[in-house]
Order: sequence, then C-alpha cells, then structure tokens
Amino acid sequence: MVFKNNVVWITGASSGIGEALTYEFARQGARLIISSNQQAELEKVQKKCKTFGTECFIQYLDITDIANMQHIADSIIKRFGKIDVLVNNAGISQRSLTSETPLEVDRKIMEIDYFGTIALTKIVLPFMKNNGGGYIAVTSSISGKFGFPLRSAYSAAKHALHGFFETLRSEVYDDNIKVLIAFPGRIKTDISLNALTKDGTAHGKMDDGQNKGISVEKCARQYLKAIQRDKKEVLIGASELLMVYIHKFSPKLFYKLARKIKPT
Repeated sequence: MVFKNNVVWITGASSGIGEALTYEFARQGARLIISSNQQAELEKVQKKCKTFGTECFIQYLDITDIANMQHIADSIIKRFGKIDVLVNNAGISQRSLTSETPLEVDRKIMEIDYFGTIALTKIVLPFMKNNGGGYIAVTSSISGKFGFPLRSAYSAAKHALHGFFETLRSEVYDDNIKVLIAFPGRIKTDISLNALTKDGTAHGKMDDGQNKGISVEKCARQYLKAIQRDKKEVLIGASELLMVYIHKFSPKLFYKLARKIKPT
C-alpha cells in the first residue's frame, strides 16, 4: 500500500505509538488528521510533522464524546473529501486488582478503549464504502490475547475489540475495506503512567517492563509495514510476545507464570 497523498486519520496521536505513527505516515507523504484530547501536545506533534513537508491537520477529539463524532467526521470529509486510512489508537490502560476496582472505573475504560473506538469506526465506514474502499487499523495489546494481573477491564476491552474487528473484517471484504489488529507488547510509552488505578486516578509510575520495552519508533515501523503488507494481525514487541505462544500451546505453564506477577 502506498500512502502518498492518502488521507490518514490517527486517534491517540498526541503521544506514544500514535505520535510515532504520525511521523512514519508523514515520511511517506500522507495527508494527516491527528486527534486526541490533548490539544497542546497535538500542536507539538503537528509542528514536528510539518518538517516532513506534508499536510497535518489537528482535530480535537474526546473519544468518549460519541454524540459529537458524526459532526466531526462530516467536517473531516468536507475538508479532505475522503478517509483512506483510519488508525484507532486512542486508549487507556489499568493498574488495579479486579476485587478493588469499582464498576465505574471498568465502565470508563470500556468507554475509552472499546465503545469510543467502535463508534468512530461505524461513523467512518459509510464514507469508506462510498469511496470504494479503505483501511482500518486498531491498536489492541497482547492483553487482548490473554488476561493479565491488574488489567481486568483493560484486557476485557481489548478482547472485545478483537471480536468486533475480526467480525468487521469478514463483513467488509467485498467493500474493499481491509482491517488490521495490532497487538503491541511492551513499548516504551507513557501508558503505565496514565493507567487508571482503583480510584480512577492515574497510576503515575513507569512499569519496569514498559521502561525496557522497544522504542515507539520501532513499533511504528512494524505497525506501518503490517498495513502495507495487508496483514490481518501483527504482534509487536520483544521476548514478552512468547507469552502469547505459551498461552496458546501450554496454558498450564502460562497460568503458573501469570500467578507470579506481583501486584504493584
């Protein structure tokens, strides 16, 4: 897939994987729409993005403000005429025990990681169909492959995304719309700093594993390559990805290892 002059909309683009993806698409000459609820950070990304000589438009987006999404999408189409690629990257993680997490925190994580994501996808789909096709990518997590301590709601949301986008892939095949689910492992981002604790506040700590993860730049390159090669799924990370295969082929060993994770 060639991205030059393609219109690419990236959510969660103000930092982390989304920011790195923005620069990778910019290098390839895409026309970019970058979104998040962090306006000041988006402006920094836009400024850097423009050094690549490509168009980069900021569209503020609160992924939980579903009522306003149609209006936003309509304005994007009015400005750009189409959406070739939608990268659903917005999300938030969790660091709290299931038994200590009130339901409102579970709901908040599901609203951000699942409902907001599928709502935007449903709104963009008709535009892609009318345009003769498109590409939809979603950032899941290896926690979308298996449950993991301190991430019950996060893992649940990522599992839900997997079910939704696998189904969507089958349904839109004849519309020439491709779907990729990306499963990052440990990527060196601020995801653990911003993860929700049992009282709904930010965790504020960098996980040791996260800190030793691969760079967002390496992650973004692999992510983009998976889109170009029309992969259905892509695992991105390092040795932690072995847990996916241990879970699949040796569940007993997986659960033994998972039990050794100490709550923080």
